[in-house]
Amino acid sequence: MTRALLIAAVVATTTVVVGSGVAVGSPAAANVYYVAPAGSDSAAGTQAAPWASIAHAQAVVRPGDTVYFRGGTYAYSGANANCKSQTDKVDAITLNKSGGPGNLIRYWAFPGERPVFDFSRVRNDCRIKGFDVTGDWIHLKGLEVKGVPQNNNRNHESWGVWISGSNNVFELLDLHHNMGPGLFIQDGGGNLVLNSDSHDNYDPRTSNGAGESADGFGAHISANHPGNIFRGCRAWWNSDDGFDLINAFSSVTIEKSWTWRNGYLPGTTTASGNGNGFKMGGYGGKYVRDGAKHTLRESVAFNNKAAGVYANHHTLANDYFNNTSFSNHSDFNMLGINSIGGAVGLGNLRNNIAYKGTLLSNMSGANAAYNSWNLNITLSDTEFRSVSTSGWDAPRQADGSLPVLPHLRLASNSALIDKGTNVGLPFGGRAPDLGAFES
Repeated sequence: MTRALLIAAVVATTTVVVGSGVAVGSPAAANVYYVAPAGSDSAAGTQAAPWASIAHAQAVVRPGDTVYFRGGTYAYSGANANCKSQTDKVDAITLNKSGGPGNLIRYWAFPGERPVFDFSRVRNDCRIKGFDVTGDWIHLKGLEVKGVPQNNNRNHESWGVWISGSNNVFELLDLHHNMGPGLFIQDGGGNLVLNSDSHDNYDPRTSNGAGESADGFGAHISANHPGNIFRGCRAWWNSDDGFDLINAFSSVTIEKSWTWRNGYLPGTTTASGNGNGFKMGGYGGKYVRDGAKHTLRESVAFNNKAAGVYANHHTLANDYFNNTSFSNHSDFNMLGINSIGGAVGLGNLRNNIAYKGTLLSNMSGANAAYNSWNLNITLSDTEFRSVSTSGWDAPRQADGSLPVLPHLRLASNSALIDKGTNVGLPFGGRAPDLGAFES
């Protein structure tokens, strides 16, 4: 199935739940508008006479309205403001009009078509945000975002999508070849990043060194903004980390997500940035008293340059439940920091699998039980239906969820079946299985 057909299958039917718990379904009876690359902002905004720009659409829409984007390329050559300095931040697209509870403003791909927002020609000489989402109750769905540049080397990175609003949904986004993170939550609570992919992002011109800042997904949120969730997302071949929660002072949950081959130049095995799969917090190597507890569950990391799961000097114990880390260096690195600045293992680990690569590091002090390394079992490839590391970027299912692959799923006779403990996640059998996939 092509990505366009996949979007067609899900764009009009999906119902999701925002991080705050508000159900978001198909558009209610409200206005529907259309935008197309060959449209005109002086047109009526109908399917037969579409507008040309998302800026004009935002000026017209009201809470509950839907804007469908026809397939094709929406190319940008400049931001909507000039840089005040080389270290300034400017937006190509600013979404600052808010919807409301149950009345989100929807910017969706037209069923069966692929709208591509290409920012590669933007020449502003400062930090650039492709999409700057400052509003609340907005739903982006089925859009491709690519090519956001960093045009000087005085800054760390630019961003595909930058978020500071709350209770927004970012669904079925394809974020790639940006000179910085594909999607970055700076502030705001209750945001849901759902079934989105961020890959092949690389920052060759940054102040801290080429490749050091282009993560797949980032969430560096200030305090008092809880409830941000990444669900069903994939991050691969980003030059820095797959998911990065450094300096997040509000809780973040990552669930049912996959990350692989980060820390390399995209498409190669040439080392680049840090290369962790899931970087689960930390505050620049310093102890802070008001750090946030994060959660990683039912997720997979493999073939990353550095750790599959990395605590990154976090200051309190995160929850790591039912994850599979395969052939990383190490698979689980629980390096934390205590109140006097000393290194200590921190984390609550249950029902996880570490296999191949370097299994564990900095575990002394971590609360680990019912994991593969706690059992008197010698793991081998036969515990799994497949240990293939190819095909993980396969097309998604019709509802937008991750493809069902045999890779790293337990074999029917695996000794890891029913070897877990109840951590509040659904399971079959007498007890939870180990790893990201319940048999």
